[in-house]
Amino acid sequence: MRFNFIKTKTPVTNHEGAKAYTLTPEMELYSAVVTASLQDQFYEKTTDKLERLRSLIAKNDPAFVARLAVYTREKMYLRSVPLVLTVELARTHKGDNLVSRMAGRVVQRADEITELLAYYALANDRKEIKQLNNLSKQLQKGLGIAFNKFDEYQFAKYNRKAAVTLKDALFVVHPKAKDESQQMLFNKIVNDELQTPYTWETQLSAAGQVAYSSAEKKANAFRTVWEGLIDSGQLGYMAMLRNLRNMLDYGVSTAHLQKVCATLSDREAVLKSKQLPFRFLSAYRELKNIDHGMIVSIKRALEKALQISVQHLKGFDAKTRMVIACDVSGSMQQSISPKSKVMLYDIGLLLGMLLQHKCEYVTAGMFGDTWKRVSMSPDNILANVDEFYRREGEVGYATNGYLVLDNLIKRKDVVDKIMLFTDGQLWDSNTNNTAAANTMAAKWAEYKKIAPNAKLYLFDLAGYKSVPLDVRQNDVFLIAGWSEKVFEIMDAIEKGSDAITEIAGLAL
Repeated sequence: MRFNFIKTKTPVTNHEGAKAYTLTPEMELYSAVVTASLQDQFYEKTTDKLERLRSLIAKNDPAFVARLAVYTREKMYLRSVPLVLTVELARTHKGDNLVSRMAGRVVQRADEITELLAYYALANDRKEIKQLNNLSKQLQKGLGIAFNKFDEYQFAKYNRKAAVTLKDALFVVHPKAKDESQQMLFNKIVNDELQTPYTWETQLSAAGQVAYSSAEKKANAFRTVWEGLIDSGQLGYMAMLRNLRNMLDYGVSTAHLQKVCATLSDREAVLKSKQLPFRFLSAYRELKNIDHGMIVSIKRALEKALQISVQHLKGFDAKTRMVIACDVSGSMQQSISPKSKVMLYDIGLLLGMLLQHKCEYVTAGMFGDTWKRVSMSPDNILANVDEFYRREGEVGYATNGYLVLDNLIKRKDVVDKIMLFTDGQLWDSNTNNTAAANTMAAKWAEYKKIAPNAKLYLFDLAGYKSVPLDVRQNDVFLIAGWSEKVFEIMDAIEKGSDAITEIAGLAL
């Protein structure tokens, strides 16, 4: 089903004051959720985003909201926003077991039990000892299912002294143990008897408690810990990815770094880890300005790992003639989370370079004040992103996305697909005339006269309220998110479906 049964009747403007188009409640909720970092954005504060999510949940079918939460957790690998959707739906939806089934699916790590309850207390303005009173029965039932998913190691790994602890959760949820051994485990949580797990955090924490007589002895101790973790085979993939610089700083041996490279680029390990592409970019960036003989090998391992992780990208044929346009405007220079150095335009550049890597006929470039085509090797995804990043000032910081289409028109260049990676806040800064022909809609109509079979994909990386083109047209599509999984939606579109249909068809 296409979204051609409703037309926008009331003109709207985007955050730059340019003409824009509204979305259906399903599309707006989808784009807001899969791009939600739950931090202040360039145009929208966190509190405003949460209020908009609540409003959109009320406008949508509860079953769609539940499926969207499961989709974002299981397909997009997001963690916080599925918990938010679960709690918010539980506040308003009663009468069946939809919320319990939803909660049982979205909680996939032991700490998500306590995170869900912490957000429940926040959302309901609960404080201190009564913060978890009157817990929704369906949430309670869903969390009871979740409690039986985890073993002692998983519980102990996330048994932290936070506002809501595992013990708090156990007392509130009252999960029914699936067998005697599980009941013994619940008893250990109650009695604070969980065995301290062997993790990189606990090992480094223990080393940090020792008083060393010199900085050299401290460095040697930490190097020994890192090498022991690597030899143990119990250093998780993400922990390895996040701590490459620490290993180098503490002088981990070449032999151990070779083991790290082998693990990072191991096909089975990569696919099992389910890392979002930007995690590899973050690790790559941390290696900047480090003088070490293993840097080239580590970067090569990261590149190989990223290519393995996206080897099954869907939604296009290798022969597709494609234009990849990345928005590098000022509003795209927004970090995706408070602790991350990765920005929205990094995500756009990375997703764009993933596509370039997989396709044979590609024109890639970036737009701001101007549109600039940039020729890159298809074999160095991470290096390409950094090269784009280094050159982004060459096009300025406005959002003249229409220039991508204008350039194609002037060249009479017929392509199959045009991919815009953007936050959607496009306008004409050159003339500052919103009524002029320099809009995405006007340029798209003009381009379709020379390329009637072309399709345009808006990859929304911010999830604001409006988009620069009417996505209810059969040749314009909205795809949102930061994961390579967005290309599965593109594949669904090629088969006559769309994002909403795919989510609505997810089994609960």
